[in-house]
Amino acid sequence: MIGVRGGVFEGPRLKGRVLSGGSDWIVVRRDGVLIQDVRIVLQTDDDHNILMSYRGMRHGPEAVIEQVDNGEDPDPCEYYFRTTPVFEAPDGEYAWLNKLVAFAVGRRLPTGVTYAVYAIS
Repeated sequence: MIGVRGGVFEGPRLKGRVLSGGSDWIVVRRDGVLIQDVRIVLQTDDDHNILMSYRGMRHGPEAVIEQVDNGEDPDPCEYYFRTTPVFEAPDGEYAWLNKLVAFAVGRRLPTGVTYAVYAIS
């Protein structure tokens, strides 16, 4: 288990910070696929808390995954890093997140993990 120390997020309909205290439970399967189970709290700039949980996986050619694990930044097209976020938002301005199906493309940079999150319409 890895603790989530925080971060930031920004999109067309919300922005804010990731609160510290989240968790990223990681299992590496025998076939080398890394499985994630993550729970974090997003705090919007207008002080609303939104739970974001996601499961996902990361895998790719051994040489590319070795680069990622060594803090290098290979082209994200060279490996698979996808998650499926689910949101629990309060009633009101952010309730639309509760009805959203989304997927995210991850990238592990030397400074930490970043995700591009997309709504499926």
